[in-house]
Amino acid sequence: MSYFITFEGIEGCGKSTQCSLVAEHLRNQGREVVTSREPGGTEVTGEIRRLLADPDSELDQLAELFLFLADRAQHVASVIGPALARGAIVISDRYSDSTMAYQGYGRRSRDDLGWLRELNDRASSSTVPDLTLWIDCDIEVGLSRARKGAGGPGDRFEAEPLDFHRRIRDGFADLQATEPGRIIRIDGNAPLEAVTQACVDAIAARLPS
Repeated sequence: MSYFITFEGIEGCGKSTQCSLVAEHLRNQGREVVTSREPGGTEVTGEIRRLLADPDSELDQLAELFLFLADRAQHVASVIGPALARGAIVISDRYSDSTMAYQGYGRRSRDDLGWLRELNDRASSSTVPDLTLWIDCDIEVGLSRARKGAGGPGDRFEAEPLDFHRRIRDGFADLQATEPGRIIRIDGNAPLEAVTQACVDAIAARLPS
């Protein structure tokens, strides 16, 4: 039976690591698992990822939003949709909640959240995750991890001021409060193994047998 899981969180929260570890756990159970990411999760959207990450690209905020939506449309059409149709478990490192948190809250477009939801719905062909694991960690810790891994300020988003990342974290918290049945908060400040176990437990409690 198909199942769609997304991992979300601020920069450096550890979600990418958890995607890999959880996927390995599920494959060891004999399940077909397709892992992907946004942006750049398809053969044709790598350039979108490069442009969005490039600290030298002076993207207008609306252009940034539509690039993410274009990436999502292709992602659903060529990766997520086909995998779900054949009964696989799909795990995506970021999805539509990131657009709400980053472009809605981070970019101060909270008055446009209804509009963003509609755009997300259209771009994703109404494909909604069955479960979203929000890896929530201290902002300073996450940014330190991300920037250390990049050897400096990193991409466009990592280089944003602290207040930007605080708004994003607040956005994820608001989204989780609105949809507590779908979005599960995982304590990303815990040791790696404990975070993985919390993710595995959350999935096991909800994943159809």
